[in-house]
Amino acid sequence: MEYRLGTMEYRFMSIIWDSEPVSSTQLVQKCAEQFEWKKSTTYTMLKRLQEKGFVENNNSVVSSLISRSEVMARESETVVSETFKGSLPSFIAAFLGGKTISEEEAEELKKLIDSYRG
Repeated sequence: MEYRLGTMEYRFMSIIWDSEPVSSTQLVQKCAEQFEWKKSTTYTMLKRLQEKGFVENNNSVVSSLISRSEVMARESETVVSETFKGSLPSFIAAFLGGKTISEEEAEELKKLIDSYRG
């Protein structure tokens, strides 16, 4: 399964993640409110994400098949791999961009790193 989502696909999935299980009628209403989409646009996006394996639509009730955290983890892995040649330290340095972090943030990051050490 491809875990990459375009901006609007991610925003659409966020509505599902935040509301699931959600009826297709409610989904159409939410997309009309948030994106000013017509019903057909919502159903086109829903079909696309069904084909990608992100959602299911059973008896007009839409649910995700993959969690937001799974998508974010895969997207992050892709960015580090493709943009920073797999170097997590390079990614973090670029992310911080010369900013400083608090002592509490530094401690939290140290604990996180320690929890993933082999």
